[in-house]
Amino acid sequence: MRSEERMFAKEASRVWWLLLITGILWLLISFIVLRFNYTSVAAVGFLIGALFLGAGVNEFMMGTAVQGGWKWFHFILGAAFLIGSIWSFFNPFETFYALASVLGFLLILMGAFEITRSIVSRPENDLWWLGLIVGILEILLAFWVSQRFFPARAELILLWVGFMAMFRGFAQIALAFAVRHAGREVERGEMATA
Repeated sequence: MRSEERMFAKEASRVWWLLLITGILWLLISFIVLRFNYTSVAAVGFLIGALFLGAGVNEFMMGTAVQGGWKWFHFILGAAFLIGSIWSFFNPFETFYALASVLGFLLILMGAFEITRSIVSRPENDLWWLGLIVGILEILLAFWVSQRFFPARAELILLWVGFMAMFRGFAQIALAFAVRHAGREVERGEMATA
């Protein structure tokens, strides 16, 4: 390991507990979302608001770092994200329904792409029919998500967000202990060479 990498590992290991705390928070969000009640729906709306807020701040930071015409593009995009964030915080239920509509549209696109890819790859791929089945299932899922009855849309999105938060929480906790371990290994190596 180079000296810069050792120094970075040592510095990062000092704040390993931040990764642990964020992992625990992701697991808490997962628990709230997977309860399948109105609090879950509001939690998803607030999560989207937080995501938009982070994206807006990121775009403003990018706007200060670049020059030329792109600078204004980043500022305009940052303002749009901030407006979306404010709207999400004040209307978490409406944000949830908007996410359901977007998810239905994305599933239709993914299904159409998968069907096309499987048919085009038929001469080279003996299992092309698996892709065709997956594409058809994605389109059926898109119609199920896009329908007007609340429980079906809510369940799918809550499952998706809940499991995403759960997996993110476990990954953050594992990363926290890996960073902590790397820092300790660097310290042991420094002590051995001293």
